Amino acid sequence: VNTGSCSSEITFIDGEKGILSHRGHRIEEITDKSTFTELSYLLIYGKLPTQAELNTFEQRIEKHNSLPEGITKLIRNFPKTAHPMGVISSSMAALSAYNSDLLAADLTEDQKDEVIAQIMAQTKLIAGTFYRHSLSDETSSMTSGLNYMENFCDVLFEKVDPVVVKAMDVLMMLHADHEQNCSASTVRMVGSSKANAYASIASGVNALWGSWHGGANQRVIEMLEKIEAEGGDYKKTLELVKERKFLLFGFGHRVYKNFDPRAKIIKKFCNEILDKLGVQDPILDLARNLEEAALNDDYFAQRKLYPNVDFYSGIIYKALGLPYNMFTPMFVLGRVPGWLAQWREHVGNPKAKISRPRQIYTGVAEASYSSIENR
Repeated sequence: VNTGSCSSEITFIDGEKGILSHRGHRIEEITDKSTFTELSYLLIYGKLPTQAELNTFEQRIEKHNSLPEGITKLIRNFPKTAHPMGVISSSMAALSAYNSDLLAADLTEDQKDEVIAQIMAQTKLIAGTFYRHSLSDETSSMTSGLNYMENFCDVLFEKVDPVVVKAMDVLMMLHADHEQNCSASTVRMVGSSKANAYASIASGVNALWGSWHGGANQRVIEMLEKIEAEGGDYKKTLELVKERKFLLFGFGHRVYKNFDPRAKIIKKFCNEILDKLGVQDPILDLARNLEEAALNDDYFAQRKLYPNVDFYSGIIYKALGLPYNMFTPMFVLGRVPGWLAQWREHVGNPKAKISRPRQIYTGVAEASYSSIENR
């Protein structure tokens, strides 16, 4: 936790001041003026695109807006009750079987552009196709003329609601990259062995699956349901937290010792979305009450235990009607350009070496060895 694992120009975080910036641009400005695909270009290629560059990037992604038939069959062979993260990871690794020309240890820049565009396009198709499969809907028609996020909403919900599209776009931007977190570090580590991009990104999916990482937004809603089932007494819950008898998900952050800047953005947006959708749900009301009580409690204020991005994203996904096991796949979709940027930066560094962390050995110094008959 105290050793810099790499040098990077992609994302900067100042946890004490609550600052998050990508390539020198603050997250507040990005979400106000940008789109998810524009931010993806910034992360991956290091600069804001011109309109022509953005058009080329989006067209390259759109070219891959269909899955190989074998991948579609693979997805539909999974049980409908399977966790989507396992399906996404497996399908991502399986894409390597259909792209043998993109598996070389040292790809050309054009080949890197191709694999980046393909993974950007097909991650959303994998997630959407399995979601439809879990609902026993095996349709695979695509509506033409849609942008990236409209296309994903069309695959996921079979409709394009501007309110939902905007919600998804903002959520994806807030999740796009977050420095050397568990999954980004995993992608870089796997990529450092000269493994292909599909294997590297699949490893990021697996790392994100855990409840201490991307799975936290699902745990937030499950926690709220537990509180509701036990009477909805959120004030009692906070007292149990102080007594270390209840684990509160969605509050505090490993890096931020101030308010998570993404949470400030998403909180405002969360309230707007819930109002526009007209959603009435006791769980969502409970979340708002719990948040307000915690923010006004000295115990949480002194420890800087503020609601984080996972707290609000879970609330929005629930309001959109997504099942809980689809919350973390939404995180995957947002994080993919960050993983690709981290992968591209690492494999493009001629001085980069294979990751080989050192350890602190805590075993015995020396032990005598006896043959098995004497043990």
